[in-house]
Amino acid sequence: MDTLRLHPETIEEVKQRLDIVEIVSDFVVLKKRGKDYLGLCPFHDEKSPSFSVSPTKQMYYCFGCSAGGNGIKFLMELGKQSFSDVVFDLARRYQIPLKTLDPQQKQELQRQISEKEHLYEIMAVTGSFYHHALHQPQGEKALNYLKKERQLTEATIQAFQLGYSPPGWETLYRYLVEQKRYPLTLVESAGLIKKRQNGASGYYDQFRDRLMIPICDNQGRIIAFGSRTLTGEEPKYLNSPETPLFDKGKTLFALDKARSSIIKKDQAVVVEGYFDAIALHGVGIENVVASLGTAFSQNQLKQLLRYSESKQVVFNFDADKAGVQATQRAIEEIAPLVYSGQVQLKILNIPDGKDADEFLKSTPTAIETYKSLIETAPLWLDWQIKQLLINRDLKLGDQFQKVAKGMVSLLQKLEDRNQRAHYTRHCAEILAQGDSRSIPMQIESIGRQLKKPLSRKNNTQTLTPNSDKQLLEEAEKLILLIYLHCPEYRQEIHENLETKDLFFSLSDHRFLWQQLSNLSQDINNENTLLSRLQNQLFLFPDKLENLNHFFHLNEIETEDIYRTSMRLQNAIATIERESRQYYCDYCLQKSHNLAKDDTPQAMYYYEEYLQTRTYIKELDQLRLTEPENIN
Repeated sequence: MDTLRLHPETIEEVKQRLDIVEIVSDFVVLKKRGKDYLGLCPFHDEKSPSFSVSPTKQMYYCFGCSAGGNGIKFLMELGKQSFSDVVFDLARRYQIPLKTLDPQQKQELQRQISEKEHLYEIMAVTGSFYHHALHQPQGEKALNYLKKERQLTEATIQAFQLGYSPPGWETLYRYLVEQKRYPLTLVESAGLIKKRQNGASGYYDQFRDRLMIPICDNQGRIIAFGSRTLTGEEPKYLNSPETPLFDKGKTLFALDKARSSIIKKDQAVVVEGYFDAIALHGVGIENVVASLGTAFSQNQLKQLLRYSESKQVVFNFDADKAGVQATQRAIEEIAPLVYSGQVQLKILNIPDGKDADEFLKSTPTAIETYKSLIETAPLWLDWQIKQLLINRDLKLGDQFQKVAKGMVSLLQKLEDRNQRAHYTRHCAEILAQGDSRSIPMQIESIGRQLKKPLSRKNNTQTLTPNSDKQLLEEAEKLILLIYLHCPEYRQEIHENLETKDLFFSLSDHRFLWQQLSNLSQDINNENTLLSRLQNQLFLFPDKLENLNHFFHLNEIETEDIYRTSMRLQNAIATIERESRQYYCDYCLQKSHNLAKDDTPQAMYYYEEYLQTRTYIKELDQLRLTEPENIN
């Protein structure tokens, strides 16, 4: 799709519709900080959030690596996609009609849109087919299993659109391809049928004689199916393969049904199996999602955290050995977010090793007990410390050493000083085994082993030599920042640069000013200019990389902007000084050359030199004057 030339109206409408906080939240855990949001930058490794997202300007910027731009640029950089691909996907997401500058490309564009819409349609029709089969005589076994063994009500079966795939090899194939006339290639692309092997012709159904569980996207559209055998056939559970609609590592079962409850309760519960989630929803505990048989990923976690203001997540995996290992893997998978405190993670292991579905059926009070278990679930670190102590006797030297080493390994990863201090004492109390006199010794021992220094944010500014070249570069940058972010000063900047015949010395600054000058825009509207400038700069990706930082203000630049009037005078004076110094040197050289011939022009250039040198001294006073402090 790289060759698509999208119409500017389509690009602008996409930019107007997209919400950068929503876009970035799919990949980054964001927390509100004043009017903006902060998170860990996805473009470089960091432990202290320096990635800022501005909903007002619809832009992001990292103060650590200088990555920045709008929502389109974010998706381009993160997914390594072209501009056209990203706009195309966003337009489809927001159902915006696509226009291209090349009429001949319209047909291909519509074909691609139509193909994906057809896939959604095929999956919806298939879901209805399976759900209908469940209530037919051939589906009686599956329906009885749901109602008797799983104890699900008809309302829950309807809510999750559970179904049954008939046992025939080509039942669904004939229904979709021969009866409904869907293209064979699309049905295969949806993961519903497979080509026969060993040279045999034809296709066969992916799912046969199985209980069917639709998997939906966040909008509630069926994108895949999970299934469970009813005959003991292996595998017990079978999912759809990955398709243009379905990416297992980026999907959470029941998230479409759990979103509103997660928002309301400010907490998400993650379970392992489909039926754990379905059973909990069925009894009114609806802030629950399930992973899809793979390790819980950062991508899945970030989806959940969009809906929880306090970033609370509870893992409720099975309490058996496999479940504990799955919990440990999940914690490690999301370790950067856990250790840095970006997520408030708790671990719930149900007593007696039961899963959620089994536990709900165990006693009449199980529902209320489960709710209580959620509320009292230990934080992930308390849980991990308890895991270290299972089947360990601290009175035995080798086991004491293993536990102590494991504790240090856990504490080493904590980044918050207070949290590390709290858990250091907690671990010391455990290792002291009831002897309060040895607690200080254990604290000291743990402290000696925590060799990794805590990260500290250095708030002091690095001082750099105030060379003329650096002052000039900083002045040019400041003028451009003021022009972009302070519309009321644009006319003044234009007039100063034009009447004094000033220009930018750095090539990137000259290029940016040229683009600004070429844009026909409302000079009093900051956001309009920023938006149009970014559209323009997408045509120059090599330049855009160097100019990203102009679209977002750091703390120092913000302070400069607050004192714009004086700062602008200083900056203009600095640029003018460079120009006047060049003229001063030119006049002095001219006067020296002409003095040999004793011409009147020599005196003229010398007087120009003297006057210019005096003016430069005045400019030096102005450009080095600090504005008064503003309370």
